[in-house]
Amino acid sequence: MKEFLFLIRGGEEKYQESSPEEMQKHMEHWQEWMGGLAKNEQLQGGQPLMDEGKTLVEKGAIVIDRPFAEGKDSVGGYLIIKADSLEQATNIAKGCPSFEYGCSVEVREISPMG
Repeated sequence: MKEFLFLIRGGEEKYQESSPEEMQKHMEHWQEWMGGLAKNEQLQGGQPLMDEGKTLVEKGAIVIDRPFAEGKDSVGGYLIIKADSLEQATNIAKGCPSFEYGCSVEVREISPMG
């Protein structure tokens, strides 16, 4: 099996407008979905990301402090999963609960080293 990275982008506006009950239901969807991936031995890892970060440019000579929670392209989290092909990984990503909040999921194969 190959490894794939899911980059989850956007959705902050709708998430911030959600009631505590809606957030709880959303978290339950996440637990169910990720539990299924773990049961199928497809889930390798993943975490939500904090809003603040740094960007290094010019060989690290310039460090820019910035929030990453702004805009539809902000990455809110990631997952690493196993699948046989990009098509299979894409089908798995279609079940991502983040679509409930208007997010997008970028699916990328992780290139093996060596």
